[in-house]
Amino acid sequence: MNSDSRTNVFDAMIVGGGSAGLSAALVLGRSCKRVLVCDTRKPRNQVAHASHSFFSRDGTSPEALLQIGREQLQPYDVEIQMDEVVDAENLGDRFQITLSNGRQFVGRKLLLATGMKDTLPSIEGFAELWGNSVFHCPYCHGWEVRDQPLAIYGKGEVGFELTFMLTGWSRDLVLCSDGAAQLSDEQRQQLLNWGVQIREEKIARLEHQDGKLTGIVFANNEMLPRHGILLRPRSHQHSNLAAKLGCNISSDGFVEVNESKQTSIAGVYAVGDTSSPFSQIAWAAASGSLAANFINRSLIEENLFSLTQQTI
Repeated sequence: MNSDSRTNVFDAMIVGGGSAGLSAALVLGRSCKRVLVCDTRKPRNQVAHASHSFFSRDGTSPEALLQIGREQLQPYDVEIQMDEVVDAENLGDRFQITLSNGRQFVGRKLLLATGMKDTLPSIEGFAELWGNSVFHCPYCHGWEVRDQPLAIYGKGEVGFELTFMLTGWSRDLVLCSDGAAQLSDEQRQQLLNWGVQIREEKIARLEHQDGKLTGIVFANNEMLPRHGILLRPRSHQHSNLAAKLGCNISSDGFVEVNESKQTSIAGVYAVGDTSSPFSQIAWAAASGSLAANFINRSLIEENLFSLTQQTI
């Protein structure tokens, strides 16, 4: 059912076909809305072997999980374009997007589920082990390395917080700050009380075998045996569409949204880790579903207002 008189206009266009985007498409499709999803198949977690902590799908590979999501959209009026959105324009009461192949589409609402992109330390071994022995989320990867000798890569408040979290999975921990740890005396004492070592030497490389971390090699050639490293990599918006549209972006790089997931630009919504530091699949799916509910409500209100105006 297309609520717009111009059949080439989508009710909602979703940029990004990850967990957040597909969840939003499912809710909107089941709400009798005409939906376009654009995706490049480059999810943030594509290097991970399995997705975890997601109800009924624990251990499913990221690609398999998204394939299931795409297949379950087939009964609904949802079109999927496997291409990158390179531009977006606010037309007033509509939005227009342009794909890399030059095709353009118009929709009443625009939802950004483009996610974030991580930048890893430029140290040999981090990129090779990313998503496996080197991970950013203990909820996603902590079980696989539970009770093993682990390290935290970080400094200051971030390093301290990550160490605090990882004590729930292992008590054999070493905080490796790759330079000055930038900890307060109180934080240092707290780590000591928890039995956590602090190593401030510069890191030369990571040793690994068969895709698994075996140790951290410092600049003095000393090796610290470890089986996993938790870090919070620097990240930035995977797409510049939000900035192009004029959406407010926070100092830490996330698109600012209100309780309905709408950005500072009316009709533009942002979900998943595009607008939140919580990057777990369950959080992403929930945010997509929530935004879709508010988008659908807004569309219904507009439809009824238009109907009322026609009858006056």
